[in-house]
Amino acid sequence: LQVKIGLWIDLTNTNRFYDRREIEDNDCQYVKLQCRGHGETPTIEQTRAFIEIVEEFNRDHPLDVVGVHCTHGFNRTGFLIVSYMVEKQDCAVEAAIAAFAKARPPGIYKEDYIRELFRRYEDEEDALPAPPLPDWCFGDGSSNGHSVPADELDDSHNQEEADDNDDAVVSAGTKRSLDGEGSSADDSAGGSRRKKMKKEFIKKNARFMEGVPGVTLVSDQPRLGNLQKMVQDMCGWKSTGFPGCQPVSMDNTNLSLLQAKPYKVSWKADGTRYMMLIVKKDEVYFFDRDNSCFAVSGISFPQHQNLHNHITNTLLDGEMVIDKVNGQNKPRYLVYDIIRYENEDVGKKPFDPDRMMYIERRIIRPRTEAMKQGIIDQARQPFSIRNKGFWDVTQARALLGPKFAKTLSHDPDGLIFQPAKEKYVAGACPEVLKWKPSTLNSVDFRLKIAEESGMGVLQKKIGLLYVGGLDAPFSQMKLTKELRELDNKIIECKYENNAWVFMRERTDKSFPNSFNTAKSVCYSIQYPVTTEILLNFIDAKRYRERPPVPTAFPE
Repeated sequence: LQVKIGLWIDLTNTNRFYDRREIEDNDCQYVKLQCRGHGETPTIEQTRAFIEIVEEFNRDHPLDVVGVHCTHGFNRTGFLIVSYMVEKQDCAVEAAIAAFAKARPPGIYKEDYIRELFRRYEDEEDALPAPPLPDWCFGDGSSNGHSVPADELDDSHNQEEADDNDDAVVSAGTKRSLDGEGSSADDSAGGSRRKKMKKEFIKKNARFMEGVPGVTLVSDQPRLGNLQKMVQDMCGWKSTGFPGCQPVSMDNTNLSLLQAKPYKVSWKADGTRYMMLIVKKDEVYFFDRDNSCFAVSGISFPQHQNLHNHITNTLLDGEMVIDKVNGQNKPRYLVYDIIRYENEDVGKKPFDPDRMMYIERRIIRPRTEAMKQGIIDQARQPFSIRNKGFWDVTQARALLGPKFAKTLSHDPDGLIFQPAKEKYVAGACPEVLKWKPSTLNSVDFRLKIAEESGMGVLQKKIGLLYVGGLDAPFSQMKLTKELRELDNKIIECKYENNAWVFMRERTDKSFPNSFNTAKSVCYSIQYPVTTEILLNFIDAKRYRERPPVPTAFPE
């Protein structure tokens, strides 16, 4: 992975590790933010300075990476990056700590640092226990039973030189697992960050996809909260909000994943994303990306062993589309993943063949057989249930061809690449890739209509475009008659002829894309993976199973 580090933040309390001119001579800004360590977490003032420095740099250089290091790159580095994610990306402390630990194992391992993060942003009583110290960690004893690692000693007195691998380079703008689309706090312009992240966002006027019968909003408590928690628990999601897996945009850096591991591919339907929870007969629910809950009446899911019994405690992932069939609109729910089946945690199984077979053999086939036997009256079902097929990546060319498009009764708008052997991942997953033609790459903004004024400027109204985690406008666009009715709404826009162009209102979303997502899309626009590049890469460089090593026979 090659990235350009545009800003280098040094948190150490000494200047003896290297000459800063080495950094600056490589066209990289260098900032020294001295943090003492030795049992002292970064102060509130230091934390505020770090966040302001990173935010300003990201605003001016959205495609560059920020490198951060202390002596070893765990505790001080982790503390400030987690603080940034909590304050600017509306992340829960626990989720941010986990994301940093995943990127830089074992993460923050100093218990007082973790407790201070919870004290500042949530409740100190809820603080996570510190992970075990790394094997290489050494130092003097501390009051909490953990030895003090070298990077917690005052750098000016610590004579242990850091190894080449000790300095963490972590982008404050690449925490994809915290790409808060559907965050429980208001991440729009002017929205204040919540100190508590435990309360679910509730959209009181949530609407289901138009044209789908038999669906009603669930708003009564405690039923709503219990159902939301049930889905989150099934996904292993420790935060609030929608727990579904979120793909990331394909670009010329993550395209190489198709070479590193086996993938399956499907078409990207221009539908609306919903998770489906099947509690039992007559208790089936949809959850949208705002985590709003809708009860479904009249839909049935028989057990495969006994078609007269109904499956229970099952969680599906998919999207609703409206197919045009003989001039009529036919709503269909396309199931593309399964997380739980009858309380079995199938989300931990590989996608291919396990989860794919569960969808076909446990969800689709029993319904088909029950219809044949008259147990289910197909005409009385509010919508149909289909298995959204996935194929080997070599079929990407066929999926993009006109012949396949004619077999669909709805519009495709790209491809989805799913890791074949990985488990289901809640939240943004950097290994699940969505590809769109460059003409269809889009960002969901919150539109704010404002007056443009200034010395020598004729007053006029413009459309300011906001994303999550950024107080300032991300961009702006010319105001049209259509847009004047959409103030403070979520709108989807594409970039065309050096300007953002309105595509549609996103009535299914209450939050704009996060800053990270918007930045990623801009990168994809600037450095597009064209159809030709994608298909040529698959033809020449896709992952291939290596043949087994032949057994050596004795002479």
